Amino acid sequence: MKTWISLTALLIGFSILSCRPPEGCQVLPILGNRDIQGMDTLYPTIPDFTFMNQDSQWVDNETFAGKIYVVDFFFISCPTICPKVKKQMLRVYQAFAAEPRLVLLSHTIDVRHDTVPRLKAYAEGLGIATDRWHLVTGAEDDIYQIAGNYFSVAKKDPSVPGGFDHSGRLILIDEQRHVRSFCDGTDAESVDRFMKDIQCLLDEN
Repeated sequence: MKTWISLTALLIGFSILSCRPPEGCQVLPILGNRDIQGMDTLYPTIPDFTFMNQDSQWVDNETFAGKIYVVDFFFISCPTICPKVKKQMLRVYQAFAAEPRLVLLSHTIDVRHDTVPRLKAYAEGLGIATDRWHLVTGAEDDIYQIAGNYFSVAKKDPSVPGGFDHSGRLILIDEQRHVRSFCDGTDAESVDRFMKDIQCLLDEN
């Protein structure tokens, strides 16, 4: 959890910017360090990726073209925060069930044990539709590396319960692959605010 603490400190200023009164929306900030090149301001984006979901389908950036999406990192046998986070992700899924512009993306960080059949069974247990919520696996290094692009944590750590360090954060990505908001996926009130951010982002388009 040490890495998670440091990332939280790095982004605390951005989280303050994203707080807004419940009665209205402001434009969500684009999170991360921007790069000024002449007259242009460049914002960090999620890099290209390819993973496999619970239906043995390849999932890549084109899967989310024209959509916004919510990301998290988990593993099925997690003995700590994952069940709480999945409960909150399910809330998001259900709250936006009628909104085709929103998709969910969950990366397993235990690729050795969370095989495609296990992800399929897990998805069936949640009662989710694959076209709306992708549970994906892939090369271990690719998953761990892309977690950093989402300002999240995913890595092996034998010193923590379950053997993996992960933040439990939910992250909101816009149509241009920018990170626009995040929340503590173990905290229902934080997720409530996050769902308002989702709606505000949908209302921008």
